[in-house]
Amino acid sequence: MRSISVIAYDIAKEWGAKTNFAAKPYLSAMKGLENVNSNCGFDDARSIINYFLANASGFRGEKARELKAELKQHLKG
Repeated sequence: MRSISVIAYDIAKEWGAKTNFAAKPYLSAMKGLENVNSNCGFDDARSIINYFLANASGFRGEKARELKAELKQHLKG
């Protein structure tokens, strides 16, 4: 399983300049996370991923589905 930070960098590359303003802070925070046991400040990785997914409805397409599925695997794992 790839680290959360690697997935986040792929999302940023794929979504580009069209990244939703509400998802940006969570995407940025995910770039510093290794796994679901990581923290960013006082926020845990699970919360950050969930908030990102809640604000990433505009991130669409086949690659977007794959990347979101990877994040969801981290939540299950």
